[in-house]
Amino acid sequence: MQPQAFYQVVAEDFAAVDGIIRNQLTSRVPLVEKIGDYITSAGGKRLRPLLVLLSGNALGLKGEQLRLLAAIIEFLHTSTLLHDDVVDMSGMRRGRSTANALWGNAPSVLVGDFLYARSFEMMVDLGSMEVMRIISQATRVIAEGEVLQLSKVRDASTTEEVYMEVIRGKTAMLFEASTHSAATLAGANEAQREALRTFGDYLGIAFQLVDDLLDYQGDAEALGKNVGDDLAEGKPTLPLIYTMREGTAEQAALVRQAIQKGGIEDLESIRGAVEAAGALDYTARLARDYADRAIACLELIPANRYRDALVELSRFAVARTH
Repeated sequence: MQPQAFYQVVAEDFAAVDGIIRNQLTSRVPLVEKIGDYITSAGGKRLRPLLVLLSGNALGLKGEQLRLLAAIIEFLHTSTLLHDDVVDMSGMRRGRSTANALWGNAPSVLVGDFLYARSFEMMVDLGSMEVMRIISQATRVIAEGEVLQLSKVRDASTTEEVYMEVIRGKTAMLFEASTHSAATLAGANEAQREALRTFGDYLGIAFQLVDDLLDYQGDAEALGKNVGDDLAEGKPTLPLIYTMREGTAEQAALVRQAIQKGGIEDLESIRGAVEAAGALDYTARLARDYADRAIACLELIPANRYRDALVELSRFAVARTH
């Protein structure tokens, strides 16, 4: 199954979700609409609403409720992107300037708040207290994950265990909320709900592991972001943590110093060190392991083309180059 096929199986739903997103961006303040439209039209993968649509359809749920849930998830994700770019002082995302680079930090933060608020208004329209509980808790965990990551910036003593806690919060949690809330809305039994919840968690971890891997393997044009951003910000991601733990004393010292001072002056040297230490292979293997574990969770879901798409999406997530 080609990547585009993931979307083709829910193409009609996806088009409807786009319509909901455009309608819900309406504001009496023109700048809100301008920034909201700019970031939602940036051409991202929209994996999280895709997960909602595929999970719901796999369990037999179709129609406006599922589409509304997918739009809610995308609004939440978009709001976190606006906030993250301000926190990280990022100048590029998806191959173009970030909102904060164009309009400044304050408008970006406030429009992010608007999108958060709008998503909760939409949840009220959805009318499911259980879905609201899942997404509310996820929103809190995501914020905690971002703060935990912030507290570990330039901390070269960060362990793999703490790193996994960070990515579970800041990335995997919204993947998990996407699949879990869709299963809940579909009225799935407890075993299926738990299976899809865990699937989302494992897939989100795999996805973030590959993202962190590509920060040292990819190129800016393919990724649509600045290669070496994590290093520039002093973020101790897994390739760096592994190199400090398993590399030579010289490799470990090079990485430790780079984390502590931030910046990308030593990016090429760091790239060489993480590759020589086997950190990239280790990270890639771990990503594949989590993807395999995610796929195993789908055994409890009815066999259909939507489940097949979830399997192939899991494989694509760890095979991608951007």
